Amino acid sequence: MTTPESQSPPPQPPVPVSKDRIYRSPAGLAGGVLLLALALWLGIDALVAGEGRTPWMALAALLFLVPLIAAYTVRPAVFAGDDRLRVRNPFRVIVLPWGQVASFRSGYSNEVFTESGDKYQLWAIPVSLRARKKAARREDRRAAGGGQRRGSVLGGYGQSGARGGGAGSAAIEADGPVRAETDKVMDELREMHEARKPAETSQGEVTVRWAYEVVAPAAAGAVLLAVLLGTG
Repeated sequence: MTTPESQSPPPQPPVPVSKDRIYRSPAGLAGGVLLLALALWLGIDALVAGEGRTPWMALAALLFLVPLIAAYTVRPAVFAGDDRLRVRNPFRVIVLPWGQVASFRSGYSNEVFTESGDKYQLWAIPVSLRARKKAARREDRRAAGGGQRRGSVLGGYGQSGARGGGAGSAAIEADGPVRAETDKVMDELREMHEARKPAETSQGEVTVRWAYEVVAPAAAGAVLLAVLLGTG
């Protein structure tokens, strides 16, 4: 007979893991998809219907251009989790534990600084000076009593992916000043940094990995293109 003391405690439910907030540029995604579609259409047409050296030139151009277009438009993203910030730039992936992040800076580009002084640009969160001026004009009108506040956000970046609207959309919140959407995103990252920096799980080393899946095919295409042009 099993006594109460010998009974094992009931299993505890697993602790839910919060998902990363993902920030991407809607304008970059849209432009990248269009450019990729155009490049593939022209390239595949030249591969199928071309004669002589044309198919080889088309192949080299596709190998060179497609990875670069994807790297600068579709690939960039910022993943903000409870313990770390992961920055996926065109040619590198930088993982920064919150404990290693020193500050963020928003000037002509959005950047993150580490405690050791290294700087990394956030390609997925581009700065729009036009959107800042537009937001400033809206805030001036609101302060003067000439504009209505709305309890919503117009376009821009989402916490779990890109929302509608462009990179230069202005955010209108129920409380607080009108801000350009990318500036609002940077404010969210600063808040997460301040909240999570002291946590034990947010400590560690900064790691940087080169995106060889982008560099290798682009380099191969460049070499093949140079050989074909040099021997033509």
